[in-house]
Amino acid sequence: MNAPWAQSSLGAAEENSGLHVIDVHKGYGQTAVLKGITLHVPHNAFHLLLGPSGSGKTTLLRIIAGFTPADSGRVTLAGRDITAMLPERRNIGVVFQNYALFPHMSVAQNIGFGLRMRGMARAEREQRIRDVLALVRMGGFAQRMPAALSGGQQQRVALARALVIEPELLLLDEPLSALDRKIRQEVREELKRIQAETRVTTVMVTHDQEEALFLADRVLVLEAGVIRQQGAPAEIYQQPADEFVAGFLGPLNVVPAAIERQADGVMLRVGGQHLAPTSALRDAIAAAGLSGPVRLAARPEQLAVTLATAAARPPDALAGRLLGIDFAGAVVIIHVEVEAHRLAILALSPDVIAGGPWEPGRAVWVRIRQGRVLPGGSAG
Repeated sequence: MNAPWAQSSLGAAEENSGLHVIDVHKGYGQTAVLKGITLHVPHNAFHLLLGPSGSGKTTLLRIIAGFTPADSGRVTLAGRDITAMLPERRNIGVVFQNYALFPHMSVAQNIGFGLRMRGMARAEREQRIRDVLALVRMGGFAQRMPAALSGGQQQRVALARALVIEPELLLLDEPLSALDRKIRQEVREELKRIQAETRVTTVMVTHDQEEALFLADRVLVLEAGVIRQQGAPAEIYQQPADEFVAGFLGPLNVVPAAIERQADGVMLRVGGQHLAPTSALRDAIAAAGLSGPVRLAARPEQLAVTLATAAARPPDALAGRLLGIDFAGAVVIIHVEVEAHRLAILALSPDVIAGGPWEPGRAVWVRIRQGRVLPGGSAG
């Protein structure tokens, strides 16, 4: 049985309406916070605004909610221009970072507050509260007071309060940041389930890259008031537009190098070493269309490391030395140094280091299995 606020199938035009932010600017004094932001969140989609502190993501969310006026630009929702509309008339549910529950009200009273302000009849209001409590899996908590709830439970109540009004848009402002890691993971999974069940159009703000990759249909990376890149999580992670986006989406190793064209193909020079690139790296070089000084960028899982033997260095590997190993349960992170550059390599199983003495200082060979080629740099 569908939840009463679940969206039904719509025609193509209405399906694609959703939320539109059109050339929005916002500044405070001489400081520009948003610089011509334009984005579209389709109906039913889950978009995530990701960026460092000061990037403008919370300001953008507040403009969409109606709490902060834009200096210029427009905001439309489901075909309605809501730019100058009062927040309470926008039919938008908001979950704040600090939950903002009324401490003197029970869970049911907190959830039903917005419905009571709308003048909804008591019987219908109570049914809505029961439905949304079941959705967030807190059916037995209606009479609890907020002080008697855990942080994760309070977050679910805040989410239920936002959903019970059957919003056209749900806005989440770093809703998981106050939770410890274990509870955060649990609530994150619940949030994904609830959004999938209700199909409510959702925009969430976070600075947590892991949340962005796990939750969103589409990620928008903001920096200094502009959108640096937007796309599916896998697209942005694997094909970042630049080094800022690449580094912000997760750990990144960057090594100066030089591309050398030879009669029999392409070689890379890293410091005093020549490297025959893998086919994947050759494809990346060809796609980038670069030559001369470049920077090789590879995530920890795109590198491989083995202990060096007495044999000659393989042409597809770089010589380095082991700095240390961090054990992280199901994975290990191996730190090495290549041509005075520190690299982190992710091994997806601790068994990788079971075949020999991996003491600091040991000679190793490092292979760049995949990666990106960025302009600039030197051979080190």
